[in-house]
Amino acid sequence: MALLRVEDLSIRFGGLAALAEVSFEAAEGEILGLIGPNGAGKSTVFNVLSGLYRPDSGRVTFAGESLLELAPHAIARRGIGRTFQNTEVFRPLSVLDNVLVGLHSRLRAGLFGAALWAPRVAREERAARERALALLERLGLADVAGLEAGGLPLGRQKRLEMARALAAEPRCLLLDEPAGGLNPTETRALMDFIVRLRDELRLTLIVVEHDMDLVMGISDRVVVLHYGRKIAEGQPREVATDPAVIEAYLGSAEDA
Repeated sequence: MALLRVEDLSIRFGGLAALAEVSFEAAEGEILGLIGPNGAGKSTVFNVLSGLYRPDSGRVTFAGESLLELAPHAIARRGIGRTFQNTEVFRPLSVLDNVLVGLHSRLRAGLFGAALWAPRVAREERAARERALALLERLGLADVAGLEAGGLPLGRQKRLEMARALAAEPRCLLLDEPAGGLNPTETRALMDFIVRLRDELRLTLIVVEHDMDLVMGISDRVVVLHYGRKIAEGQPREVATDPAVIEAYLGSAEDA
């Protein structure tokens, strides 16, 4: 049964159709690759799923609930987390504080509660800190917990962004070009880590990525977009040999 269902999603920016009747599903515990040439609409899909864009038409449901009328913070609370193509860590904050920001949506006490129930709030804050440190340990960042996030190498900043997204305890995690800027060794480690996340946490992951070795190596299924339309969907081997996909990436035989 599908955890996330996208049906006939369309959105225009001026005269440009960024998405045109795009439909796909993601099952619980599945790794779904979302690929396509530059400008295909991949990040636009993510921006709709996370509430940053409102589509002109179509439906998006998550665990049976419509998402399109919800604000981004409400969508995050429902269980959808994401990372960004350009790393968006809070650079002046410590690595640990970055993860604690992600945990904020799961804390029950607000400002009013902090004033009235200080002992309970203190316990909750200690528990949040312990969970944040555990996440940093899982992602291999415990040794830099006290350092400024902006001083980390790119590969570790990307892991930190994933840790912050995981802190909100998502059921579905959207990864936007997680291997961008990484070297082959870092990319291989990232592939192993994404699969381990799925296996250990039973996460659903949707991965936008230009590195075809990564996508084809970890995905259960792949959806291909081209000029805002879905042109193929299936298992990695099927998609890799689809004539429409080959033409979208390489051009037709006549062009060649």
